[in-house]
Amino acid sequence: MIFRTHQYRRLFVAACLCAPLALTSLTTHAQGAWPSKPVKIVVPFAPGGTTDILARALAPELSKAFGQPFVVENRTGAGGNLGADAVAKSAPDGYTLLMGTVGTHAINKALYPKMPYDSQKDFAPITLVAGVPNVMVMGADKAAALGIASVPDFIKYAKANPGKLSMASSGNGTSIHLAGELFKSRTGTFMTHIPYRGSGPALIDLMGGTVDVMFDNLPSAMPLIKSGKLKAFAVTSAQRSAALDAPTLEEAGQLKGFDASSWFGLLAPAGTPADIVNRVQQEVAKSLGTPALKEKLQAQGAIPGGNTPAQFSEFINAEHVKWAMVVKTSGAKVD
Repeated sequence: MIFRTHQYRRLFVAACLCAPLALTSLTTHAQGAWPSKPVKIVVPFAPGGTTDILARALAPELSKAFGQPFVVENRTGAGGNLGADAVAKSAPDGYTLLMGTVGTHAINKALYPKMPYDSQKDFAPITLVAGVPNVMVMGADKAAALGIASVPDFIKYAKANPGKLSMASSGNGTSIHLAGELFKSRTGTFMTHIPYRGSGPALIDLMGGTVDVMFDNLPSAMPLIKSGKLKAFAVTSAQRSAALDAPTLEEAGQLKGFDASSWFGLLAPAGTPADIVNRVQQEVAKSLGTPALKEKLQAQGAIPGGNTPAQFSEFINAEHVKWAMVVKTSGAKVD
């Protein structure tokens, strides 16, 4: 009986020693099997804007590449901070990604007095998806009614009617907001800022004449410019866009050095395994390199990205410095 008891004890100890190895093996297997269920891409703005457009263009490509659905979820509010914060606090297992923006990962840190997340420490950058110029637009009917056909016309009207014009944006801290604030400070004009939860609802009010002007991302404004519902005056980038026959604000408004472009990229919560981050980056780069998707984005005014996680991280760090200066120069405030 004593002999059997010793045998059981030895077996029990051996089982306990093997258990961690077995669990490690199972964990490794589970990580290697990623993705074994749907992956969520959080868009921190409303449907219809450029962030949403890019996420929905990529999702089916990633679904095909990985054999699991990549589902887009819109979580709006606080200039993108609510959606970004939700991802920052998600499990770092590769099943929750963020379509981040210049706002959520460069501007907001300099603009908001208190942030719910650290845009540099709480995320694992995956890749830059696209860079886009912004475009200064008005509803075509409103522009015609006010006799505004150019940037000089707009500046003249705004100075003659201080506070009468309103400026829509996709939210506080977005490049759309900052481009407008920079325009105001450089031209000595004043417009009331009206923040929305994304470009989609802002554009509806812009076309309807509820708000007067917007410095929207080119991809979301492009279809409405082509249809004649919006009047485009100039792009806010340093160079002209090949997708739109319009001058830069430097050229049209004599605003030397004006540059307030946007960018969008995929990020994961900090601590997400490097192999998952690298696999997603490689598939995104591959998708952005296909003629169909590349031409589709370029036609909308977007410049496809696809850089490495390390390169994207360096880019974000540089953007923090750049936009902190823009916030200071423009005097932008959270409304």
